[in-house]
Amino acid sequence: MNINASIIDQRVIGIVEDHPEWLPEGGDLNKKKSAAFVLLSMSTCLELSLEEVAELLTEGGNDAGVDGLHVGEVEDGEFLVTLFQGKYKVKDLTGEANFPENGVEKSMNTVQVLFDPYRKVALNKKIAPKIEEIRSLIRDAYIPNVRVVLCNNGARWKRQADLWIEAAKKDYADKVEFIHFNHDTIVNILQKTEKVDERVTLSGQAIIEDMNFMRVLVGRVAVQEIHRLFNDHGDKLLERNIRRYLGLHSNRVNTAIHETLCNPEKSDNFYFFNNGITMVCDKFDYNAFQKADYQIQMKNMQVINGGQTCKTIQETLNSADNRRVGESAYVMVRIYQLAETHKDFVQDITYAANSQNPVDLRDLRSNDVIQKQLEIAVGDLGYSYKRQREEGGGGSSVITSSIVAESVLAMWREKPHQAKFRRKEHFGKLYSDIFKGLNGAQGLLAVLIFRAVENERKRPASENPPDFLPYASHYLSMLIGQRLLKDMGMALSELSHRNFKAIHQRFEEQRMEYHRHAVDAIRDALRVCYGEREISLQQLSATFRRGDLLEMLSQ
Repeated sequence: MNINASIIDQRVIGIVEDHPEWLPEGGDLNKKKSAAFVLLSMSTCLELSLEEVAELLTEGGNDAGVDGLHVGEVEDGEFLVTLFQGKYKVKDLTGEANFPENGVEKSMNTVQVLFDPYRKVALNKKIAPKIEEIRSLIRDAYIPNVRVVLCNNGARWKRQADLWIEAAKKDYADKVEFIHFNHDTIVNILQKTEKVDERVTLSGQAIIEDMNFMRVLVGRVAVQEIHRLFNDHGDKLLERNIRRYLGLHSNRVNTAIHETLCNPEKSDNFYFFNNGITMVCDKFDYNAFQKADYQIQMKNMQVINGGQTCKTIQETLNSADNRRVGESAYVMVRIYQLAETHKDFVQDITYAANSQNPVDLRDLRSNDVIQKQLEIAVGDLGYSYKRQREEGGGGSSVITSSIVAESVLAMWREKPHQAKFRRKEHFGKLYSDIFKGLNGAQGLLAVLIFRAVENERKRPASENPPDFLPYASHYLSMLIGQRLLKDMGMALSELSHRNFKAIHQRFEEQRMEYHRHAVDAIRDALRVCYGEREISLQQLSATFRRGDLLEMLSQ
């Protein structure tokens, strides 16, 4: 029995026993375990909670061979789609069984069909709205980049499948990447507390200086040294934030790094084209008698900026046919020695270094005065407010800063399309718009209303829910919030801890009526837009994404 496979099996069993509501109904135990394994893989890969990824499961009849599906946001005219297919060996925990070749082949066929907006395919109700949303984006000229994550509790697929993948890449124009994800991958990522003590060899001279009870080193490192570090330690060097690396073909910067390394004429100047890598550590030592080419010994090293550069270097050199690729390329490195007492300062450095990348901004904003005030205010109302992704567990009494941002932007700021489709900017460009002047009661009520609407979307009370329901949660929440305040005869500025319980009670007592009224309002607005003709799922997705209904709903 493989130890890592055993660890994952224990977690899979825990999901089946503790959260059967997340898994397919009516399936046998083996199917439930398979679905639970896909959940665990998605949670680890996407760095989302199990509860969040439960919404991404698509297993069932007519699922096109896709067990899970995640659609990213549009950036620079492109968006990332991650497809998951799981193969879980319930009885075989040796970790040696290869991912089946027919599973790889089926995934390749799936990509060809699903991303052609003009091909018809029979899909179940869970996956159809998501696929038509993707197709709607494609018809609006947005370009999909696809990651196919093939998950199992065994070994990678065999060579024949690799040959198929290489041949298919020509048809996909390098827009599709196939990734193997297994029990070892999950355990390695989960071991985020494991410290990395390493030696890094610099090239040439370096600047080393003590300042403000800290030490700073600025130097030059060969890309082969970065390649070695990440082959040896992988994502442990990135504090588990594997979303910093989106693949060679899903990020223009990564593609440029790859092309520069592979181009002999440009590789020599790689140092000048790249912004460099920032590392922090508890302590670093070196031979001060040397004048150049230092060997730096670091304790508990982490890469806090330049993760995509590191991963792209690793991937490029691992896949290069010519071993001389990147042999004359160097990258600038900054090393900061910071004691444990400087933890908040590390946050500040990370924020400054990564502020152009909204993926990480929730954690980076977590120490803002606004976030700390909301934590206290929401706590006084009987709930727990999570400022950071890694804090505590979940439950109905726990709300996260990310769901507050999404709910408030949709409801009180009346920008439901931005709430759903610009999530990466909630803690970036939109942060002030969302959180400025927000009190705990306003944020909490927005979340509770949005949760109720989402629950109705997942488990509709009506036997024939409207076709637009999968796309309309943010709009419905906005309409419900507006009507609730109107019924209470108050403005948003008057909502506070003093009247929160009364307003929340009013909503709970009449929430089905509020929901029906909001559904009717959207149905009327769609009728104004399209008349009585039938509206396809692709049209519905585009309508809600662009905010076409806002003007009609405000009348």
